Amino acid sequence: MRLTTKGRYAVTAMLDLALHGDQSPVSLAEISERQGISLSYLEQLFSRLRRQKLVSSIRGPGGGYQLSRGADTVFIAEVVDAVSESLDTTRCGNRGDCQQGEKCLTHHLWSDLSDQIHLFLSSISLDDLMKKREIQVVATRQRLRYQAERDSQAINTERLIS
Repeated sequence: MRLTTKGRYAVTAMLDLALHGDQSPVSLAEISERQGISLSYLEQLFSRLRRQKLVSSIRGPGGGYQLSRGADTVFIAEVVDAVSESLDTTRCGNRGDCQQGEKCLTHHLWSDLSDQIHLFLSSISLDDLMKKREIQVVATRQRLRYQAERDSQAINTERLIS
């Protein structure tokens, strides 16, 4: 399976948005800081996610991004598809020209596997992931670390001003 960084980061960012965007829009800077994903990379991903109507942007102070619909109706396969990520497990990009212009012996096996992966990811919503205890533990740790860093920055800024 060739799920690259683009697909992984898009799913991670969307899950972060779902976890933190219930009260107000979430800035890409916050997602970047919590998840360790470059801000410019997130901007590219969210441009694609917005075009596919998975997220909406809110401009102005306190702005950011929100899910365009409930987390229970946003499925992982949609997120991966939105960033043009391939879940293809064949060597030929599913063109059927794997072996000197013709299908190889195992082409259908790998093609069927690609279909099963897509079907699997189509059955998992952001909400399903949010309910997992392991994910809640990681989200809490990230939230606490992010808040501690923000508090530390505020204290250092206050000291500089004084």
